[in-house]
Amino acid sequence: MNLSKKNVLFMAIATGIIVANIYYCQPLIVLIAAEFNIPPADAGTIAYLTQAGYAIGLFLMVPLGDKLERKTQIMYTTFASIIALILAATAQNYLILEIASLLIGMTSIVPQLILPLAAALSAPENRGKVVGTIMSGLLVGILLSRTLSGFVGNVLGWRAMFWIAAGLCMVLFFIIKKQFPQNKPVFIGSYGQLIGSLFTLIKEQPLLREATLINVFSFAQFGAFWTTMVLLLSGAPFHYNSATIGLFGVVGASGALAAPLLGKLSDKGGSRVAVGYGCLFIALSFVIFYFSSANVYGVICGIVLIDIGLQSVHISNQTRVYSILPEARNRMNTVFMSFSFLGTAAGTAFGLFMWQLGGWQAVTLGGLFLSALAFTVYGITYKSKRKLHCANA
Repeated sequence: MNLSKKNVLFMAIATGIIVANIYYCQPLIVLIAAEFNIPPADAGTIAYLTQAGYAIGLFLMVPLGDKLERKTQIMYTTFASIIALILAATAQNYLILEIASLLIGMTSIVPQLILPLAAALSAPENRGKVVGTIMSGLLVGILLSRTLSGFVGNVLGWRAMFWIAAGLCMVLFFIIKKQFPQNKPVFIGSYGQLIGSLFTLIKEQPLLREATLINVFSFAQFGAFWTTMVLLLSGAPFHYNSATIGLFGVVGASGALAAPLLGKLSDKGGSRVAVGYGCLFIALSFVIFYFSSANVYGVICGIVLIDIGLQSVHISNQTRVYSILPEARNRMNTVFMSFSFLGTAAGTAFGLFMWQLGGWQAVTLGGLFLSALAFTVYGITYKSKRKLHCANA
């Protein structure tokens, strides 16, 4: 079957609601630190634990989408995320909150089950557009989650946000049950063979390796910025509360409007060019951030650039990955996304380390270093392709 516009809309909404679970904690770091009497930079560990949990969930659970019926897997995983969110809402010490954060990440992999399902049910000529539309929902969820979380935390306290998230996921569970199409799996081997095939794909697919490495460095920049931004804006000279900090997510959401356009560009064969421009936008954002430690307008401008840049890199790379081995889309997506979110987790930890080392300027210089690594991968593969083209000419 082909997806209807209604199916695509529900999938975009679902990805946004679920992926938001990973990011609710970021504007709440200062509030959580105050309740548990720990430094805000230490409370930031829940941010990268959530992202690390997401990467673990991607690696262990997403491949099953090639073996299990995808709608059923999506439903059960959504229900598990409800339990993890309730555990966070009721945590009586920071260790329990850390465990809950890891579990929230592991059970918030539903978007990466939805995307291969959508790709499998889309006509090849529309696949990039469909992926881009669903990615719009995902990016809006990521960015507006911070706005909602900051407001709720400021008015009702940080625990209320996790209760609200659990309620949203419960509603979503019943929407998925009623609205999502079914899709039969194609892999008939064992779970061990399924996981083992991930390493075979990494070894045999150079496009997958290139797209994944560039995503790793781009997501690391994203994680480093959004976590340390909370520390920047909560201190001098801004002194913003969690609600005000959360509003910066609205600025970032403007980048999500570019997703369908970028998807169309990928459908027309310009996906690798879009990756290069995305890397450039991200690098420019960190140049602007460097000069904006006391300038809110500079921060806003940089946010727009970093989110459009990440959209461009991610959607274009994801469309490229989905173009190879249709029967292994879940496993390809597992490799691609698990390493991408390991990059986010590592970038968050790296950003916190750079903050402690030298404050905001150190964070921005670290971001530019990661940009240099992304451009290095992009340049090496470009040269390799040119040499291959010349040899075949």
